[in-house]
Amino acid sequence: MFTELSFISLLVPSLLPIFVGCCIAYWIADRLLGRTGLYRHVWHPALFRVSLFVSLFSGIGLLLGR
Repeated sequence: MFTELSFISLLVPSLLPIFVGCCIAYWIADRLLGRTGLYRHVWHPALFRVSLFVSLFSGIGLLLGR
């Protein structure tokens, strides 16, 4: 179960650090996939990028939420 975290006397949702971590992981994965040329073979690159981020965030959120 997710709870709030106390950060400098502010209550922050516990999904916020997971979101920030997923943003960093997504940025690294996006750069690597862009350099390898994968986006030339994808039908809709923007949709692929959104689905990549949603998959990362939901997967990590479900794993850490147990």
